[in-house]
Amino acid sequence: MSVSDEFDDWAARGKDRGMEDRHWHTAKHVLARMPVEAGDTVLDLGSGSGYAGRALKETADAGRAYGIDASPAMAANARSYTDDGDVGFLVGDFEHLPFETDTVDHCFSMEAFYYASDPHAVLDEVARVLRPGGTFHCAVNYYEENVHSHAWDELVEVPMTRWSGPEYREAFREAGLAVAVQDNVPDREIEIPPASEFPTEDWETREAMVERYREFGTLVTVGVAP
Repeated sequence: MSVSDEFDDWAARGKDRGMEDRHWHTAKHVLARMPVEAGDTVLDLGSGSGYAGRALKETADAGRAYGIDASPAMAANARSYTDDGDVGFLVGDFEHLPFETDTVDHCFSMEAFYYASDPHAVLDEVARVLRPGGTFHCAVNYYEENVHSHAWDELVEVPMTRWSGPEYREAFREAGLAVAVQDNVPDREIEIPPASEFPTEDWETREAMVERYREFGTLVTVGVAP
């Protein structure tokens, strides 16, 4: 199944809103870090419900906010969630961004980068469209160090790329993006039951769940265009 087909199905079942609710726990902290200034153009790769673009428009006064998603249904849903004419959603792949060189101030991606068929080409495209000094904040929960994520590729019918933190840094640098920071943003909001309630359907031990959300959390790599 293609990425488009997989997420068209998710959108039809309303799972875009569910993803927004789950991702927001850590995504909001990443978005708050982005040095977006009034009037900036921002781009969200794998925009889903479009929450990131809307948030940057509302809280940072971004001039234009674009989201790109492989799923036409996701993009259509996202359009229906806003009436702001400066927030737009496009259908396409990350390897061929429909933007001129040096036209985007900041780029964000949450839980989408690893679906790209050619992640190195994506980074080359991001480096191309970013203006000098522009940033790419790439956030993922599916990565090598997060052992609890390794079975996720069995839950979706599309290929996924699982890199380690060092592999992300190396790939960013190969694309010409200086790595400003890489760290983990913990999920402090998800409720973790007391040890007496384990094992659960999803977790054998409370320690494993704490490790997944409080320690591993979301891996964030920030690249800066020269």
